[in-house]
Amino acid sequence: MQTINLGIVAHVDAGKTSLTERLLYATGVIDRLGSVDAGTTQTDNGEIERRRGITIRSAVASFTVRDRRVNLLDTPGHSDFVAEVERALGVLDAAVLVLSAVEGVQPHSRRIMRILRSLRLPTLVFVNKIDRVGARADELVPDVRRLLTPAVVPLGTVRAPGTPEATYRPHHPGYDHNAAHRLAEALAEHDDELLAALVDDLPPDADRIDEALRTQVAAGQVHPLLFGSALSGTGVPELLDAIATVLPASPPAEPDPRARVFAIERDPSGERVAYLRAYGGQFRARERVTAYRRGPDGRTTATRGRITRLDVVGATTAPAAPTALTAGHIARVAGLTGVRLGDQLGSPAGLDGRSYFPAPTLEAVVRPREVSRTLALHAALVDIADTDPFLRTRVAPDGGTSVLLYGDVQREVLTATLLETYGIEAEFGPGLLMHVERPAGTGTALEIIGHGFFGTVGFRVEPGTGVDYRREVELGSLPLSFHTAIEEATRAALDQGCHGWPVTDIRITLTHSGYWSPITTAGHFRDLAPYVLMQALAGAGTRVFEPYRRFEAEVPADRLGPVTSYLSRLGARVDGTDDVAAGWRITGVLPARLERQAQRHLPDLSSGEGLWSSGPGGDRPVSGEPPRRPRTDGNPFDRAAYLRFLAQPQNRPRAVRDAASPRGTADAPRKG
Repeated sequence: MQTINLGIVAHVDAGKTSLTERLLYATGVIDRLGSVDAGTTQTDNGEIERRRGITIRSAVASFTVRDRRVNLLDTPGHSDFVAEVERALGVLDAAVLVLSAVEGVQPHSRRIMRILRSLRLPTLVFVNKIDRVGARADELVPDVRRLLTPAVVPLGTVRAPGTPEATYRPHHPGYDHNAAHRLAEALAEHDDELLAALVDDLPPDADRIDEALRTQVAAGQVHPLLFGSALSGTGVPELLDAIATVLPASPPAEPDPRARVFAIERDPSGERVAYLRAYGGQFRARERVTAYRRGPDGRTTATRGRITRLDVVGATTAPAAPTALTAGHIARVAGLTGVRLGDQLGSPAGLDGRSYFPAPTLEAVVRPREVSRTLALHAALVDIADTDPFLRTRVAPDGGTSVLLYGDVQREVLTATLLETYGIEAEFGPGLLMHVERPAGTGTALEIIGHGFFGTVGFRVEPGTGVDYRREVELGSLPLSFHTAIEEATRAALDQGCHGWPVTDIRITLTHSGYWSPITTAGHFRDLAPYVLMQALAGAGTRVFEPYRRFEAEVPADRLGPVTSYLSRLGARVDGTDDVAAGWRITGVLPARLERQAQRHLPDLSSGEGLWSSGPGGDRPVSGEPPRRPRTDGNPFDRAAYLRFLAQPQNRPRAVRDAASPRGTADAPRKG
């Protein structure tokens, strides 16, 4: 039996979860339809998801249609949870993008479609809610072509849209000449044989059209467009037929074992469970495996673990029979306590570290209402962050915990999770927009052993790409554990540059090293490396950059002047204006801190008809005095203050604090 891993993606409230429920019902997996409003759906199984009526975590369900096993991933629609969508994209064979026939194409839908097209992921577009008041069908197709992609191919029409009697009528190229001709015209752009038949005015062959449709969908060149209603069920049989016959199945198995972790949750007993999608080989319970991880700095690390339980999604074998996870399938796996999202089991192949969505740009400090629960709060946030790689945490200067967020909905969900799962009442402070620092020049620093530190470290820093760490000293000049301590502490210290912001696009070269045996420990280098790094960075100087957003604003023809004038006054750079069917499309960039203000004023400036969408726009240098971010590492630019900071036990968890005098006879200090 063929297998396909299919994602349901959409803007919030388009009806993804209701469609998932209908697909499971139509294929006999469930005997009763659940309701999002009532909190009785299969895939929104978290209490917070049920209460709020939104999907927060990707969920997996399985059904069979014809000779195909479909593993269905229902993903969040709210933009605050794009990290979940990103993880799902990495393991999908195809996707169904759901739109609402009432709301039409929404900004988040456009963002997702851009990514699906860039990945050339085979995608069906399903327009839901055709039976709702205000629903559009034929009138919506031009909007889909204009706002999503011109490469959509309608596979049917809708009768009585916007009424309870709305039905979907599929085209039948086999006996409908007009339908066959329209499909052939849409596919001829990528098919010379069909194009030649059209030029010669030959009747298109239905089998040839079906073959061309499957080929071009698999290549991501065209996207079939279907209509229906998850509530009434109309159009769902045709969607299932397209899933079974138009979308490609999982690719052939790779020769070597490989599986990727795309979700982590805790089962009712509290045990950590990872979801894996396999690409090759076999994985079984009680098997020891190696997990590979690509860090933000590009380095790949490996850890070992043992699978204690493995349940293949949709498996039909008897519970007592041993089950293996094979290529194309998904399994729930327990026992891998150290595994994280994005890890790959068996092989590091394909760990490219790409990110399709921007990282969160708001940092907020969260504190417990009861001060005595500060440590418990920090531990809970670290535990939550273990299932969300974008939710980074750090201890704030005043003892609170800062987290990176996408927006208000994510903050509200975190607050509810902390209360209901961990029993902690928490309060979030205002968000701080994240900036970055880059070195402005070259700087050097050297600290010789015996002047307050039991080690020698010298650095040279200069502009680079990403974080590039190098050594000019011989690798054998220090024990390997000391080199590891220096590099790890250096990379961690880059979270706070001269102005407190993360540092990027930097090349760091270790120029000097030395130690005093047997006094020096790895902990001493963890204390010393950040101090020397900051001295070198201060010598180089840094520039602070603020995030920008690249935007598109579509406005009526008579509102072009007022909107562009306002955007220019606000601080945006307008790059171009294009004449489109609905008026004008304005493109440009503006500081991320001003985007909400622009969105808030656009309806008034455009008579309520403006449409705004945006994506990452890189960053630009801050003009004037750069903002500062509160430091959590003491003050490494002031030697005395930094040493006082290190003298506090809570600030040196991995260092040996007192080696004031050699015990017995020590070797002379070694230099490298």
